[in-house]
Amino acid sequence: MSLAPRAVLVHRTTEYEELLARHGTHGQAAFFLSGRGRSIEEVALRHHRTQQALNDVAAAVPLQWRRSRVERQDLDRFLFGPEDVVIVVGQDGLVANAAKYLSGQPVVGIDTDPGRNPGVLVRHRARDAAALLRSAAAPGAQVDTLTMVEAVADDTQRLIALNEIYLGPPGHQTARYHLAADGAPRAGEAQASSGVLVGTGTGATGWLRSLWLERGSELSLPAPSDPRLLWFVREAWPSPATGTSLVAGELGRGQGLELTVESDRLVVFGDGMEADALELTWGQTVRLGICATSLRLAV
Repeated sequence: MSLAPRAVLVHRTTEYEELLARHGTHGQAAFFLSGRGRSIEEVALRHHRTQQALNDVAAAVPLQWRRSRVERQDLDRFLFGPEDVVIVVGQDGLVANAAKYLSGQPVVGIDTDPGRNPGVLVRHRARDAAALLRSAAAPGAQVDTLTMVEAVADDTQRLIALNEIYLGPPGHQTARYHLAADGAPRAGEAQASSGVLVGTGTGATGWLRSLWLERGSELSLPAPSDPRLLWFVREAWPSPATGTSLVAGELGRGQGLELTVESDRLVVFGDGMEADALELTWGQTVRLGICATSLRLAV
């Protein structure tokens, strides 16, 4: 007997809730913001919109389904199941935060603040949740399959991300490493830089795009579903021992970018979640490429 689907609502603490946790009361939070030229009313309004969307989505879950709720900071401790339908209620970035913990479950993005959020990943309104949930749980559900990027270290540590993975120093020091890319004209080179970024087509609207524009790169940005990644080295430094000839490139399916650490410590994190990072030290190697798992986002 198969289990009924489980609706998993993913959300994050609102700015208003964070202010109350810090200042204790609405009045004290309002006083704090007024001293900085801001009004708490706008913050409270966004909070109420988020709570209303969460309530509307929860009410739309079919009665026979199981249900659960998880806050963003608890995602790394939450166990998703194969029968889950994941409903992300919030901003586009929250979808990316959840994506790294999934393994093919359908995701429905609900925008809590239309017009303020770009709506690239949170494409729907709470009023449409009932129809979206039924559709997402049905065989042959209509979804966009979004390419993800993964990093696999030689000690089996693994990290996946929807937008990009960054490798670099934990602070403002220089990262030292040896870099090699499949399909590159050179076998590899020692480098000193402020880090390496490997991004997907979904990330091509954010950090990856800013590097692409800064370089005036002739590489074409991938679309979210393209099986293609772009990578850039940030601020590579030329010296007698380090080079700058391998600073950008493209990775297709089956190709990888390999980095061997030549400094005390490097960190690897995805989609801006520095708290959930891999840590690498002298002599360790990490390989980056297209992840076999994709994000299945409801259209």
